Amino acid sequence: MAGPIVVRVDPRALHLPTTRPEGADPAKLQRQIARFGRSSDGMPEIQETRGSDGHFMINDGVTRATRIAKLAPGDDVPAIIIAQSRHPVGMLRTIQEKLP
Repeated sequence: MAGPIVVRVDPRALHLPTTRPEGADPAKLQRQIARFGRSSDGMPEIQETRGSDGHFMINDGVTRATRIAKLAPGDDVPAIIIAQSRHPVGMLRTIQEKLP
């Protein structure tokens, strides 16, 4: 991959990383909801890896993606593809599957 690519994605379809299989930390999610609500204005891009199967796995931004998926379903969020994996990631759980 030549460099980072910025895209807009539905956060519900993003796959959770193997380091966060349970999804967003509930306390951190509540703090973000209280502070930002459903707004994604000024939100940093979610960093993600594109798997060999074309699915995206979150590298950074699980809580941000969960907040938008929960409060603004159907809204896309800014994401930056920072890596391409030689392995599929589609078998990992998605944000949608772990919404609180």
